[in-house]
Amino acid sequence: MKICVLSRNHRLYSTQRTVEAAEQRGHEAIVVDALKCYMDITSDRPAIYYKGEKLSGIDAIIPRIGASVTRFGTAVLRQFEMMGVYPINESVAISRSRDKLRSLQLLSRKGVGLPVTGFAHSVSDTQDIIKLVGGAPLVIKLMEGTQGRGVVLAETKKAAESVIDAFHELDANFIVQEFIKEAGGSDIRCLVVGDKVVASMMRTAKEGEFRSNLHRGGEAQLVKLSKEERATAVQAAKVMGLNMAGVDILRSERGPLVMEVNSSPGLEGIEKATGKDVAGMIIAFVEKNAKPNRTKTRGKG
Repeated sequence: MKICVLSRNHRLYSTQRTVEAAEQRGHEAIVVDALKCYMDITSDRPAIYYKGEKLSGIDAIIPRIGASVTRFGTAVLRQFEMMGVYPINESVAISRSRDKLRSLQLLSRKGVGLPVTGFAHSVSDTQDIIKLVGGAPLVIKLMEGTQGRGVVLAETKKAAESVIDAFHELDANFIVQEFIKEAGGSDIRCLVVGDKVVASMMRTAKEGEFRSNLHRGGEAQLVKLSKEERATAVQAAKVMGLNMAGVDILRSERGPLVMEVNSSPGLEGIEKATGKDVAGMIIAFVEKNAKPNRTKTRGKG
């Protein structure tokens, strides 16, 4: 097969490993920067051009679209879908997962465990929102934040009021969530491919930090998942319509709670922590499922 990895940087670990895994399994792999593509959207002959040449003969596409280029990146992916190319994650599913509020609403509708979450537009609702999530300490998250950016732990009610009022003043979209104390500054990243968790790791925040992201100095280690945690991760990915996803879970007194579903999960941390060939598993899934014109919007929303 000819597999296209939609990525802005061919030097990134996840991109390199995906290409390497594809080539090791006998496929041709190319890396395409979505922002350097232009498209012909004529109904009878949709096409994509990259660096002046028409892209053709591609059997499958693995999108690794950064949050900052979601809109144009998914537009390029939609064009591939119009051309009949099989995507491991479809454009609608990626857009759905990138909208934090929408994704939480969809997960809630399907009964997936979540931290208590509040959202409001008016500054006059600040006190009610704080009360809704159980008071301080609480977590405030910008809708557009990634890798722990735009996430604030407010340890007191006064601090929560100040942060919420500041975000309102900036006209920023954000959500307010309960703080899961018993998680102890740790979360679990579950890498879902198809209908199973193929790898998982526990991420623990460094001292003085509550965000466990590896980009912020968090440490990763192997973790054994419960049956309920595995089922929750798989269900969360399914609700989003994602065949490949990184599902972040908190262990709480009332069971696993989903924090986020990532449509372009990084491979470096989880491969090194688990020793598993996650990239190879992704390619194996593509081999099994890639067929022309198989694209369809999975799930609802």
